[in-house]
Amino acid sequence: MSGGLLVAGTTSDAGKSVVTAGICRWLVRQGVKVAPFKAQNMSLNSFVTRGGAEIGRAQAMQAQAARVEPTALMNPVLLKPGSDRSSQVVLMGRPVGEMTARGYHGGRQRQLLGTVLDCLAELRGTYDAVICEGAGSPAEINLRRTDIVNMGIARNARLPVLVVGDIDRGGVFASFFGTVALLSPEDQRLVAGFLVNKFRGDVSLLEPGLDMLENLTGRRTYGVLPFRHGLGIDEEDGMAVSLRGAVRESAVAGPVGEDVLRVAVCAVPLMSNFTDVDALAAEPGVVVRFVDRPAELADADLVVLPGTRGTVAALRWLRERGLAEAVRRRAREGRPVLGICGGFQILGELIEDDVESREGAVEGLGLLPVRVRFAREKTLARPSGEALGEPVEGYEIHHGVAEVTGGEPFLDGCRVGSVLGTHWHGSLESDGFRRAFLREVAAAAGRRFVPAADTSFGTLREEQLDRLGDLIEEHADTDALWRLIESGAPQGLPFIPPGAPA
Repeated sequence: MSGGLLVAGTTSDAGKSVVTAGICRWLVRQGVKVAPFKAQNMSLNSFVTRGGAEIGRAQAMQAQAARVEPTALMNPVLLKPGSDRSSQVVLMGRPVGEMTARGYHGGRQRQLLGTVLDCLAELRGTYDAVICEGAGSPAEINLRRTDIVNMGIARNARLPVLVVGDIDRGGVFASFFGTVALLSPEDQRLVAGFLVNKFRGDVSLLEPGLDMLENLTGRRTYGVLPFRHGLGIDEEDGMAVSLRGAVRESAVAGPVGEDVLRVAVCAVPLMSNFTDVDALAAEPGVVVRFVDRPAELADADLVVLPGTRGTVAALRWLRERGLAEAVRRRAREGRPVLGICGGFQILGELIEDDVESREGAVEGLGLLPVRVRFAREKTLARPSGEALGEPVEGYEIHHGVAEVTGGEPFLDGCRVGSVLGTHWHGSLESDGFRRAFLREVAAAAGRRFVPAADTSFGTLREEQLDRLGDLIEEHADTDALWRLIESGAPQGLPFIPPGAPA
């Protein structure tokens, strides 16, 4: 059996995904064969493996950090919210049905523990180390009985636990102490210590607090990671304010040509795979923003309708806010509009949905000659081909089956004038295709914009992952981290009262 570690957090968005990716990149640079793992992920940003399995995009990016091919073993349970109360359950990369939160936590989640532990055991039998990511906080005492992603899996697999706290939010010492103090004695024995994330300023001013925390809990701090812009890997539950920050830490580069291009992404409900536009944001001179009002489309050179887990609900939202008519007006004026997956379906003539919304036949925006029928079987694929004279790759995740009855071919979809639609996610990460597409957008918009000839999205991603590895190597006690991974939590860690309530 190989070594392992569970990276937990005091809260959601404390930095678990980033720290997990950073540890994976640090280890693989030391010659360690390492894999990431997240037992259960709730996210609308997903990815399709080469084996045709759907997993969270964060785990796919962590696999890239570890320089291994992502598989369903790395994220056996994926929950894709469809409303405030229900989610689609994806097990081992395939959807197995919709379930309410009460139904899931009431029994289904515990049934999945065996599958989760089998996947982790298989990874640990293959790799030197497996770095696991928790979800939310391990101190969610209302969910501990059915937990399969935090202390539930740590207890069953005897994993040492490192708790990450975002000091930029404030209250990190109380969060660290409270997290441990709300765990049962058995759980507390596995919590080895803490990692401070997003620290700004002089570390020496923090050290007295870290010493006091160790005296109070008997647990040390394994590192203080400084605040850095542009280190967030693909988002799980939130939307980055500046997408450029997700792929490049340096100051925004100026345009190569005389003009910039402005891209407006309609922030539809249940937006999924909004990471599609990261590649646009990586281009010097391209400004990407999310919008929810018609006036915000006025100066946009390109409008993107992104993917969504609720196509009909998103269409209704666009109409209620006046955005649907604004998009139609753009089309009449010959101004570029791109629909991706759910956004592509919205641009069509008719949506027949007895699966997702169960609303039957709903008229689309009528801008593309496409009729969409929702199938119960989900399409999961990794297509490749050529478009705009350039090779292009992508991935597909959708229930909607599109019947294209006209227009010009565009990937798997079509185009009519300046309106384009496709089910392919990730196509804009193909550098040559992205540059050709932006040249067309600039021409249609009348902008003297020129794509940079040397922007490589893949290279930017690798640089980002290397910076995560650098953070761990330079600001964490890596010798102590490796001892944790190899040998488990230190013996004799004290119990901090009151512990979990009975």
